[in-house]
Parts: sequence; C-alpha cells; structure tokens
Amino acid sequence: MPSPRLETLSLCLQNVLTNKLISKSEQLGELTIVTHPADTLLVMQTLRDHSELDFDTLIDVCGVDYSAYGAESIAEANWQGKRFAAVYHLLSISHNCRLRVKVFADEDEFPVLDSVVGIWPVANWFEREAFDLYGIVFTGHPDLRRILTDYGFIGNPFRKDFPLTGNVEMCYDPDQQRVIYQPVSIEPREITPRVIREQHYGDSE
Repeated sequence: MPSPRLETLSLCLQNVLTNKLISKSEQLGELTIVTHPADTLLVMQTLRDHSELDFDTLIDVCGVDYSAYGAESIAEANWQGKRFAAVYHLLSISHNCRLRVKVFADEDEFPVLDSVVGIWPVANWFEREAFDLYGIVFTGHPDLRRILTDYGFIGNPFRKDFPLTGNVEMCYDPDQQRVIYQPVSIEPREITPRVIREQHYGDSE
C-alpha cells in the first residue's frame, strides 16, 4: 500500500503534468513516471520550479538499453517498446521525497533527447556518460564528448549488442614506439558459472 507521502506526490504530479504523463507507477516505495521526449524540458522545469514539487536536486542520469529487457540475450528478447531511455533520479529536499523520470528516445537507430544541463548543471557529466556508453545524443549539451572511453573509441560499450571483449585493443608497439590499436586478440568464450565448493572441500583428512 502506498504511503500517504507517495499518494500526495502521485496526485500532485497528475494534476500538474496532466497530459504530459505517459504512465505513472509505484514499486518498492518509489514513484516512477514516463514522459514524452518532446515534453522533457517543460516537464523537468515544472518538476524543479513548482512549489508543490520542488525537485531541486538531480541525483543522477542513467542511460538504459531495453533491447534485451526481461531476457537472457537479445535473441530471446520480446521488448516491444523503444530501445533507449534516459532515467533521471530527482530529490526534493524541502518535501523529503524522490522521483524517477523515464524518457524514451523516439529513434532506436539514432537516439536523441533534450539536455537538461540548463535546468540542473550537474547533468553535464551524467549526460556525457550516457552519450559515451549508450550513444544517446543530448541536444543542447554544451560539451558532448566521451568521458570514460578513449577519444578514438568506436561504438558504445553498454549497448546490449556490443561484444563483451570489444572490437579493438590498445597496446604499445616497440617498433613504432607508440601506442596502437589492433583487432582484439581475446578468443570469444562462454562465461562459466561460478562453482561453489562444499564446506571443507579439498581439506586433507
């Protein structure tokens, strides 16, 4: 059963955002809303500035690839929605409550969302991380560059279709006396589950 605080927040969100909400759900004592990508800036500005909401703090922005959602692999996936989303975790200090906001990019091939750096400047590095790892482009970002991978890195390593071993590896070439990239030399293999030994296994008698 939702707490009175969550019920109040849920009702307030419904009254304030009205048709800007796609869905609203409560699970494990947390409230999650989904909004249209075209309404991102208006919704986020409202969440921050409306006196009954006052989500003045952005805790995190996470990229998500839903292509294998609910399955062990992409081949087994049955996800029917959009592939890429940005998930925003907000905190209202004055009301002592949290909110999760999901925004799905319209295009799977080239996911684009609006940057919220103008609303919460702390989003700068979070959005760069989602761009680097998932390839989500944030329009209006002041400096959208890779932040975790190398400048010459190709691909987005957190996408579900990116190989676990990567495509290239970096090493030092003594002949050229510089660092070079070359095709990855690691042989693909099946991940072996961790074996849990019985207590005192292997102890001498």
